[in-house]
Amino acid sequence: MNDAAMGAALPPATPEPFDPRAFVRGLTTAPGVYRMFDAEGGILYVGKAASLKKRVGSYFSKQHAPRIAMMVARIARIETTVTRTASEALILENQLIKALKPRFNILMRDDKSYPYVLLTQEAWPRLAYHRGARGQPGRYFGPYTGSLAVRETMDLMFKLFRLRSCEDSVFRNRTRPCLQHQIGRCSAPCVGLVAAPDYADAVRRVGLFLDGRSDDVVRELGQSMESASAALEFERAAGLRDQIAAIRKVQARQYVDGDRPDLDVLACVQQAGVAVVLVLSFRDGVNLGTASHPLRIDRDVAEGEILEAFITQHYAARKPPREMVLSHALDDPETLEAALAEQAGHAVEIKASVRGDRARYLEMAVRNAHLALATEQATRASKQARLDDLQQLLGLPAPPQRIECFDISHTMGEATVASNVVFGPEGAQTAHYRRFNITGVEPGDDYAAMRQALTRRFKRGVEEGVLPDLLLIDGGMGQLRQALEVLEELAVQGVAVIGVAKGEARKAGEERLVFPDGRELRPGAASPGLQLVQQARDEAHRFAITGHRKRRAKARDTSRLEDIPGVGPRRRQALLKHFGGLKGLKDAGIEEIARADGVSAALASRIYAFLHGLPEEGGSGAPI
Repeated sequence: MNDAAMGAALPPATPEPFDPRAFVRGLTTAPGVYRMFDAEGGILYVGKAASLKKRVGSYFSKQHAPRIAMMVARIARIETTVTRTASEALILENQLIKALKPRFNILMRDDKSYPYVLLTQEAWPRLAYHRGARGQPGRYFGPYTGSLAVRETMDLMFKLFRLRSCEDSVFRNRTRPCLQHQIGRCSAPCVGLVAAPDYADAVRRVGLFLDGRSDDVVRELGQSMESASAALEFERAAGLRDQIAAIRKVQARQYVDGDRPDLDVLACVQQAGVAVVLVLSFRDGVNLGTASHPLRIDRDVAEGEILEAFITQHYAARKPPREMVLSHALDDPETLEAALAEQAGHAVEIKASVRGDRARYLEMAVRNAHLALATEQATRASKQARLDDLQQLLGLPAPPQRIECFDISHTMGEATVASNVVFGPEGAQTAHYRRFNITGVEPGDDYAAMRQALTRRFKRGVEEGVLPDLLLIDGGMGQLRQALEVLEELAVQGVAVIGVAKGEARKAGEERLVFPDGRELRPGAASPGLQLVQQARDEAHRFAITGHRKRRAKARDTSRLEDIPGVGPRRRQALLKHFGGLKGLKDAGIEEIARADGVSAALASRIYAFLHGLPEEGGSGAPI
């Protein structure tokens, strides 16, 4: 018998059971990260260790709380990665937690981006509010705890240093100063009312101020004021004097009792499976406000463990302060301090026992954390009540954990877009929203559009194994039937499907819930379950309309320029790039259009006339 035949005759090998003691004996005492898996290969937990042998061995050598004991009982495999230092292990642990999302780790509920102040890198830099990926060239100051803190900071910068805030398309096409200049918030570089060196000085001072070096700014302005006085430039000296006074006033109002800390105060509170970490931030003594972070936890997790997990994830994408004050002590603050210091480029001190001002800050943070926890619990209770009521309303076996709603939007059949929004126990899951540009159907055929969107969504859902518990369709029996046929064709089972039809007067609260068997239900405006359905339907409607308007505007803008004789695809792209979009082009005069590459005076006149609905021969008399 050959080897292949022998192999085919043997039964499949049974994997040997996991022997934790033998596994631990073979581990190194070096620092690293360990990953625990169950029998199906699912990730249970990711942890870091200063000594892998000691840390992993502790799971199998002593009694644990019920949560840990349940996890240990499910361990079928452990993988380890050795690192050079405990700090590297901390960084790797954070990356793996974010990538793998293990069941037994503490996870931040959302990873929303924080707002920044952006100082652009241009010939005439502008100051802007920024949130999201930092892809635009320039300096980013922050992150700030909320948009209000950013707006207040920018308002102060405009008053003190008078940088521009306008978009480039506006800046390039100004012919006279705007209202911001008239009210003293912009030096009007767009029309040459400020010299380039003076504007560059203002930009540099904004950078110093936002870096927390306001005293350096005051010192520099004082020297400039003395030089202006010595040169008998008394008007300029008076302006610098007023600027110094304004900065001193800000310092007197915002700096904390002469102490100018660079610190975050973190308070953790939890109750009944809900935890909140509240962060109170100070930078250069300026109070940047508070931000609360709800967390997903198990009931028996200690507050110190929650804070350690939060700090690891929270400061992975933002520069840590020099000092942190915590409401609960950590088991190993030294390792965390070393990792944060390596990331920040300066020493980071973590304290849990403080006095004086810091004790008052901590007391304020704890008080605000309790308020945030009460709000979070009330919100969660309200959301769960709506899910429970919806379960009873529709006769579902359990409260739905994933609700999807579809809607169609178009204008007389033009630029049809379908929306797919997702709701869960925590509310709207915006990261899972999807839009579908509908093509190849008869304009205005909503049934065909709905069928196409549902087919595309559920084909992918079957492949990826991500399906809703409840599918809401905006419309009556006709729309509902399209959904039922698509699910039947794709052999999708276990998805409850309901149509949401408007009432006779199209009034909120009078909606009819249409079942596949033809039954209709009118729960009334007081029904919590119907309120959840209304929220999902309204969100689907908003998301569809937004997508439709963008698609329609893009199609119309493109087609409008293509309709002009002499403007082909390449020239159209050049024009839109030169003026920053169609709006900038429409705001330009004939002479400005003629300055664009490849545009003659005659073509500029045709473009202007076409965009403004004028006869071509009348274009030359239009205002420039």
